[in-house]
Amino acid sequence: MMFSTAGQAGARFQGCQLLGTSAELGREAHADQSVTILHAKVAQKSYGNEKRFFCPPPCVYITGHGWKKQTCFVFIAVQPSQMFACAKTLFISDQDKRKHFCLLLRLFLGNRQEVGSFQSRMIKVISKPSQKRQSMKNADLCISSCSRVALFNRLRSQTVSTRYLSVDRGAFIASARHWTAFTITMGKLDDQCAEQGGFVLSEGFICYGCVVQLVCTESGAALPPMVIRKVNKQHAILDVDEPVSQLHKCAFQFRDNPHAYLCLTNDAIIQYQAPFSVRDPSKVVLNDGSCWTIIGVEVVEFTFNQGLACITTPVSPFPVVTGLEVNGGGHVAMLEIHGENFTPHLKVWFGNGEAETMYKSPKSLLCVVPDVSVFSDGWRCLRRVITVPLSLVRLDGLIYRTSYSFTYTPELQPPPSARMTAGGGKREGGMGGGQDDDILLETIHQEFTRANFHLFMQS
Repeated sequence: MMFSTAGQAGARFQGCQLLGTSAELGREAHADQSVTILHAKVAQKSYGNEKRFFCPPPCVYITGHGWKKQTCFVFIAVQPSQMFACAKTLFISDQDKRKHFCLLLRLFLGNRQEVGSFQSRMIKVISKPSQKRQSMKNADLCISSCSRVALFNRLRSQTVSTRYLSVDRGAFIASARHWTAFTITMGKLDDQCAEQGGFVLSEGFICYGCVVQLVCTESGAALPPMVIRKVNKQHAILDVDEPVSQLHKCAFQFRDNPHAYLCLTNDAIIQYQAPFSVRDPSKVVLNDGSCWTIIGVEVVEFTFNQGLACITTPVSPFPVVTGLEVNGGGHVAMLEIHGENFTPHLKVWFGNGEAETMYKSPKSLLCVVPDVSVFSDGWRCLRRVITVPLSLVRLDGLIYRTSYSFTYTPELQPPPSARMTAGGGKREGGMGGGQDDDILLETIHQEFTRANFHLFMQS
């Protein structure tokens, strides 16, 4: 596995090692295989001979039972027994003029067979953390509520002393190797919402003085609600309410104990009792372990399955679904799938059933929504909500999992054919003719939609 920035950024590797397999994997011959990339949203540019390594360093996690009996080559620092790799020596030189870039991960098996290439999200290049009050013009540098962040502590700007806030087996720790992505949510104090711990979520940018909560994106472990404070020269400033920006130094004051601050000591996370400044009562004196740097992060996951086939070609380009759009309704509906890296060799699957699919462009696929009777034991008049996962399947049988699903909702009334059958056939007078007309119109509508779809495919 090779980690690089797609361009001229200075990438340095620590030698070739093997990414081992886990003895705890299942016995399935073909199961899901996942590649997860964690990286920061911004990276500081290096100047001269200085090398500002990406912090936190980009990490790769290999998970899923499908990796059994498969070993991966890695050209970065690794943890062989944990299916984990970390690129600690990536940096952007001052000769690189790009303002944004992506990381490109190339994954190989132990027999040198290429698994594929996986791309990160866009990363913004900055010269140094902004100390100015952020505005809407620099919204990409602000920290939003419900976004993902990482926290690290660094003594006297020394890389070797960096510790990351992490979660291990449900406990919060300070780790020199692993970092954890947390969802940071902003909230308001409300004593009437006791079942939520008095914490009511709110939207917008995180500002100093707000109550926030950190929740581990993987395990769900959460710290109690805390007040985020700006840090300047190892003092927590209590009267600042400006937006929190990328790579700002901050402190976290426990809501239930205003004198206690989130702090690390060696590998443990503790509460530090901070005294007020003698000279300025609006400041609190902090120790080294209670000063944190906050940065927004991204988590990108790629999941695929070989199905019943034995795939030898790379899984890339990996299709990414970004949105769905439904046209029509009833028993005939079209679903347009928006995303990236689509090819004519992809088919849309609803659950375990293939849908008629048309390739429109590398960013759009169109398909016919299967009739609900496929998933409801032949009943076309739906009586309950049915949700099926959406997948993309390559012609050679490779399955690309997506995070999207399709939901069939109950109809307010049965279709005309069902109503006529339930009523014992045609009624007397002109009512029978009206029902026949409804059935005829519905049939014409279905056939027209399908004929129009096939016309698109031919053209």
